Amino acid sequence: MRFGPAGYPSAGKTPEKSLEYTRSIGLDALEVEFVRGARIRPERADEIGAKARELDIRLSCHAPYFISFNSENPETREKSVEYVTSTARAAHHLGAYLIVIHAASYGKSPETALPSVIEGLSKCKDVLDDEGIKDVILGVETMGKLGQFGTLEEIAKVMDSVDGVRPVLDVAHVHARGRGRLKTEADMRDLIEEFFPLCGDIAHFHISCIKYGDKGEISHLPLESKDPDLQMLADVLQDSKQECTFICESPLIEEDAVVFRDMFPAYRR
Repeated sequence: MRFGPAGYPSAGKTPEKSLEYTRSIGLDALEVEFVRGARIRPERADEIGAKARELDIRLSCHAPYFISFNSENPETREKSVEYVTSTARAAHHLGAYLIVIHAASYGKSPETALPSVIEGLSKCKDVLDDEGIKDVILGVETMGKLGQFGTLEEIAKVMDSVDGVRPVLDVAHVHARGRGRLKTEADMRDLIEEFFPLCGDIAHFHISCIKYGDKGEISHLPLESKDPDLQMLADVLQDSKQECTFICESPLIEEDAVVFRDMFPAYRR
């Protein structure tokens, strides 16, 4: 199991220094945030990736928030393909194994969301295959708002049609979408039993706590809020043989990554 922050910790003034800081506090994963666009030179990505490998930090990347494969605007759908493929190119140079994608909103036509996401990600896969980029997983994130595409059931249907797609399980999003669904350890175990058959070699998690309302997610919260209580997740997983990456998206990205790591007796320092 690996644990790390969503983004470079502010304690480091450069990506390399942030990676060194991440390793110094006992973390060994990091998600590079390209949420406003994957604007990085291939040569620079190569340098950062080399540093991550030197420190044995597993990298992933988050694609831009602007992706909307179910948009009514054809130009937006085409731009969404470019947002995914540009992120995957950057991930390839970084040596990151997976990119995280917010695939779509339901908008005015929920019935078109699934076929639109399948069509969009199929185009992305074709572009990447043509470029020889086959080492980056397209990770579709479980989403926290009721108006967003992204349940595990929906992602499984995308996987039936598009190779190279896996789910990214945002535990807090599932909790928020179910308006407080994860109340007990049994609830958490049921979620993991749904996720693990889909996750592939490495299960990619986002962790935080969350504020939610009638429409689902409102905002991410520190782990101390215990909504949901992530100790339940650690207890369910502590004897698991599944390889996992846990990326912390709470407001305390590196501090809470350490807090969550220490919920596992085997990883506690």
